[in-house]
Amino acid sequence: MEELWNFLFGKAGFLNFDFLPKYGVYFIQGLEYTLMLSVGSVLLAIIPALLLALMRLSRHIVVRGIAGAYIAVFRSTPLLVQLAIIYFGVFYFIKVPSIYIFGFINLSHFIPGIVALALNSAAYVAEIIRGGILAVDYGQTEAARSLGLSSWQAMRLVVLPQAIKNMLPALANEMITMVKESSICSVYGMMELMWAAKTVSGTTFISVGPLVLVAFMYFCINFPASKAIEALERRMRRGDRKR
Repeated sequence: MEELWNFLFGKAGFLNFDFLPKYGVYFIQGLEYTLMLSVGSVLLAIIPALLLALMRLSRHIVVRGIAGAYIAVFRSTPLLVQLAIIYFGVFYFIKVPSIYIFGFINLSHFIPGIVALALNSAAYVAEIIRGGILAVDYGQTEAARSLGLSSWQAMRLVVLPQAIKNMLPALANEMITMVKESSICSVYGMMELMWAAKTVSGTTFISVGPLVLVAFMYFCINFPASKAIEALERRMRRGDRKR
């Protein structure tokens, strides 16, 4: 019985949340930081991702090669390495002032983090956009061109609006992935959820409880989001069947 108590409520207990009254604010701030990092990075990635997707669909081999090289590099190297290069390399030369917003977000840490996540996400979102465009029947483009639209007008007015429907579930999944991937930013002192767990563990010597709480918070974000995506996909398939 004592072993079970220690397993659940001891210093390394899975349900030892004695730290919450004093340090609960860390986890609230960490949740806000995590959501801003993940949502902001995906939104920031959309424009370069669209450009990369169009480059990948270009007829010019050099343009396709540049986009393909970018995507290959960012998809084939660890996010932690990318973050380190951007944090210590790029932002060694680009000085970001150490200004706090909302009282706990340090821009000198936040901006390198969101840029690294956005550049990484752009490689994946580009492939999502490219797949969505290719899923639109080429006859739609031919019909638009026959009406006198230019290639860009056909893409912007005819193809992309239809492609967005194909992209939405995958983009939503990328958002969920970014919520989880943002935890890596804690390595460089960014005050997201994982940073809160490590800080509280080091201060209170309660090792597992903060991690369990953080895992539960990630679950509460991502599980409802995944169910919403499934519902969206079912609704979209139902619309296709009606046609």
